[in-house]
Amino acid sequence: MGTLSVFLDVPLAKKADIPLDYYREDPHPQKELLGHAGCQTDAGEAWIPPVVQRILLQISQDPTLTHEYLPELGIYEYTRAATELAIGKESRALLENRAGGVHTIGGTGALWIGAEFLCHWYKPRISTPMALYIAKPQLESLGCIFQVAGFTDIRPYHYWNPVNLTVDVKAFLQTLQNAPTGSIVFLHAPEEIGLKPKEWEVVAATMEKKQLFPFFNIESQGLASGNLDRDAWALRHFVGQGFELLCAQSFSKTFGLYDELAGNLIVVTKNNETLIRIQSQLGRQICTTWWSPSSLGARVIGTVLNSPALLYECGQGLINGGAKQGYQRQGEGSGCKPRKLSLRMVVERIMLIREKLKEKLRILGTPGSWEHLTAQSGMCSFIGLHSSQVEFLVKHKHIYLFENQQINICSINSKNLDYVAQSIHEAVLATSLKDYNLDLEGVDMS
Repeated sequence: MGTLSVFLDVPLAKKADIPLDYYREDPHPQKELLGHAGCQTDAGEAWIPPVVQRILLQISQDPTLTHEYLPELGIYEYTRAATELAIGKESRALLENRAGGVHTIGGTGALWIGAEFLCHWYKPRISTPMALYIAKPQLESLGCIFQVAGFTDIRPYHYWNPVNLTVDVKAFLQTLQNAPTGSIVFLHAPEEIGLKPKEWEVVAATMEKKQLFPFFNIESQGLASGNLDRDAWALRHFVGQGFELLCAQSFSKTFGLYDELAGNLIVVTKNNETLIRIQSQLGRQICTTWWSPSSLGARVIGTVLNSPALLYECGQGLINGGAKQGYQRQGEGSGCKPRKLSLRMVVERIMLIREKLKEKLRILGTPGSWEHLTAQSGMCSFIGLHSSQVEFLVKHKHIYLFENQQINICSINSKNLDYVAQSIHEAVLATSLKDYNLDLEGVDMS
């Protein structure tokens, strides 16, 4: 045997944009991570609904459950309930048996199976080359899935104006209007993008006119507005307009099951015959990918979604009540033991953090407007800093956020709020002064 490895030519892969890795490697005692993947409590711990913890315990003690392989398409009771949650129980697509779900290993598994299926089978009746459009913030993190699946023409689109710090509907629509007929448009987290229903109607009309195919990605339903139905409005509108579409669905954030990945790939077609054929192909893909999906997370989620009482308990009035701006978390800053958070309380906490951060920056006199912090909704938020300011936070304040300059609002809590606000203030001042000095270079001040 030779001494040289046959893998000498394997290059070192580029590190993924995962702030947690850089955060863990930093030995500095005062470091902060604003790029958590999921919901965090005020104590900085991963949030899990109390009802989920209880069901996990019940399942572990259920003697009737076996560990046999699941069917290729997974647990029907779970995929049916998950699909109903997304497109609505009374959706015509469901009533006409032309919409269904496929049980996947997390939302990423749904994206992969959907991307691979589209690359192989999506053939619009047009002669122009097929392109796939994905929002700029997700181009690095999710675009690679489509690239590995076989897509070669992947193009970014913009829905956020980093100068005005507002949703840029005009730029988004312009991209759609200029897209080749029959292109695929990946719509990530429509519940958090910030488009109003009337604007979504225009987007849908534009995509229908250009025969564009929508691929939705729902990963935070309920965590944006505090209302499950409202957060699914865009998807339901597209389904109601008669679009054929795919939708990757994830429950990690809403159920706190990050290590028990349960996803669902929703397929909406023109008729039941087409749905059956598509599901047969998806089942074949699954057989060569993971053979059988994992069961524990899906059993927990399916149990909650199929029980109105448990769903209400999990959300604490999430469906009908929505969130209240004036929420103050019990026990916060009082020294008493805080109660466990329901989903509704998490949404209220997100809203409150946005308000507090904006107010802290106002009191500090931080240059610029920070209204965009409360104008956005959901866990992820564009912070409104440019690259040099983000670099300042990492290098001088040991604060880590996503490369796309978004933060997870849940990563801010009562213990680090002041430090985060002061650090943002210093980053803005330091980089503004640097830019001012650069502008003065070469100017005769005599």
